[in-house]
Amino acid sequence: MTDIRFYHMTVQSLDQALPAILAKALDAGHRVVVKCANDAQVTRLNDLLWTYKPDSFLPHGMAKDGHSADQPVYLTADNDNPGGAGVLVLAGGAASEALGDYTLCCEMLDGHDGVAVESARERWKLYKDAGHTLTYWQQNAAGGWDKKA
Repeated sequence: MTDIRFYHMTVQSLDQALPAILAKALDAGHRVVVKCANDAQVTRLNDLLWTYKPDSFLPHGMAKDGHSADQPVYLTADNDNPGGAGVLVLAGGAASEALGDYTLCCEMLDGHDGVAVESARERWKLYKDAGHTLTYWQQNAAGGWDKKA
C-alpha cells in the first residue's frame, strides 16, 4: 500500500511550498512525478521551478522537453511515470488512479479553497477504505509542517 501524506497549505501557496517539498524528496534520493490538474498548470509549474529562487535549481522537466525518463522531477497532467519514480505529488486538485505504482504520495491541499478541502476529505475516506497509510500535515505560521493526529 502507498503512504499518503496530505499537506494542508494554510500559510504558503503551492508555488511557495512545492519547491521545498521537491527539494527534500530529491535530497533523500527520490525521483518524483508531480501530477497537475491540467496542461496549463504543468507549464506554469515548469516555469516556476526554473525561477522560484535565483540561487537554486531543481532538476525537472515535462514531456515536451524530451528525455522524460531521465527527469528527477517529472511534471505531467497524465498518469505517466516514465522514470519509474517512487514519489507522486498531486497538485492543484489532481487525482491519480495509479497510486499503487508509488511508495509515497503527497497531496498538496490549498487550505483557502473550500472545494479542495472537501474533495480532500472525500479522497481521505477512499484511501483509508482502500488500506493506504495516511498522515495529515498542516502548515504552521513559519511555513513548516506539523503532523496532526
